[in-house]
Amino acid sequence: MTQSPHILLHEPSLSLNVDKLAQVLVNVDNILIIQDLDGVCMGLVQDPLRRVIRREYVEAAALFSPHFYVLTNGEHIGARGVNRIVEQAFGYDSYLKRQGRYLPGLAAGGVQWQDQFGQVVHPGVSDRELDFLHAVPQQIGDRLHQFFKHHPDELEPELLQTCIEAAVLNNIASPTANLNRFYEALRDRPQVYAKLQAEMQVLMTQLLEQAQQQGLGDSFFVHYAPNLGRDEQGIEIMRPATDDDSGTTDFQFMLRGALKEAGVLAILNHYYYQRTGSYPLGESFNARQAPHHLDDLVALVKQTFDPLQMPVMIGVGDTVNSQVRQQDGRQMVSRGGSDRNFLYLIQTIGQAFHRGNIVTYVDSSQGEVKNRRAVQVQPASESGDRPAKVLQGPCDPEDLDDPLTIDVVFAEGHDQYTALFQKAAHIRHHNQKTARQHQGMAPNYWNWMGSAANA
Repeated sequence: MTQSPHILLHEPSLSLNVDKLAQVLVNVDNILIIQDLDGVCMGLVQDPLRRVIRREYVEAAALFSPHFYVLTNGEHIGARGVNRIVEQAFGYDSYLKRQGRYLPGLAAGGVQWQDQFGQVVHPGVSDRELDFLHAVPQQIGDRLHQFFKHHPDELEPELLQTCIEAAVLNNIASPTANLNRFYEALRDRPQVYAKLQAEMQVLMTQLLEQAQQQGLGDSFFVHYAPNLGRDEQGIEIMRPATDDDSGTTDFQFMLRGALKEAGVLAILNHYYYQRTGSYPLGESFNARQAPHHLDDLVALVKQTFDPLQMPVMIGVGDTVNSQVRQQDGRQMVSRGGSDRNFLYLIQTIGQAFHRGNIVTYVDSSQGEVKNRRAVQVQPASESGDRPAKVLQGPCDPEDLDDPLTIDVVFAEGHDQYTALFQKAAHIRHHNQKTARQHQGMAPNYWNWMGSAANA
């Protein structure tokens, strides 16, 4: 990771000076925040049903509208969707729908779109594909039961049932086997957990074969979270467990094209429409139509998006990793993490358009899920003459050529990030309201934005 100062932050990479990010959030007119959810604005927990989000954070996200969108591999809707968590934070959903307080953006990797009023669509997805996905959770549950019939003495029946209920995520567009509870229950028997990982990987392969037999061979792929990047065929590499690391815990059966980096283009296309009244990629464009390779994605952006309207993009995630190992006398580097590619695309677009896009990392290693490398921080000196600094980021310290540059680090996790996010949202909103009053304009936000842009 390079140490050259960022053109907007005037800080080296891996900066802990989060106030510099707050200044950008408050003072830069044309910004676009694209943010992951789990581990970023709420803590990581073993059971997704126990996730909690603060009402104050949700209200702050609305204040950033239309400059804020989420991008997650989870889902908006369903029993384990983020909408249920938001509704629990408010206690009722009528206010959310009336005032537009749902978190807008893309879920299921980029194929589930939601506006701030909770209206959800699956652009580019067929009924046959959704029908196939509907049957996947049952197969996950059956396979887990079958596995432990062959390992009957490993877990008590009551604990086994609890783990299975937490593991089977019946998401509409991204059914998932989540092994977090199993890892905790089998932590003292790592060989059994490793076999369970392998069994889930086998199941995912068999599901792809079933889809092929039903004429849906080009419809799906498997996402492993966290992972070790992709192989030469573009297939994600499962991250095996170690003695102190759960490795891959989420085995997600997803729609092909449901890639976060593709979702960046879909969000950017929508943002341009809100700002200019036209869609650079067309009104019907969706993430499944986007190219799969980074160079092609960047080329498409450069070809179709007006540079004068390009925002400063701020990508926020918590899942980035790399692993360096020796193989046949050669150093091999695997780079992965569910947020890596979309953050790297945002970084690359910023370089192409000279916009100073900001890659932001939230350290979620303090949560219940143990598959993230904690950021190592040297505290500030007692005299205050030496500020705190990051000694080691989330990736392998031997990975010296990582193309992804993390600009800002929230080393204290989601609480630190959401506190700053909320403060910046209120200051920005107050400043805009004051500016409208001083200009004697009607309170039309986009009129104000247009005038500022012209000025």
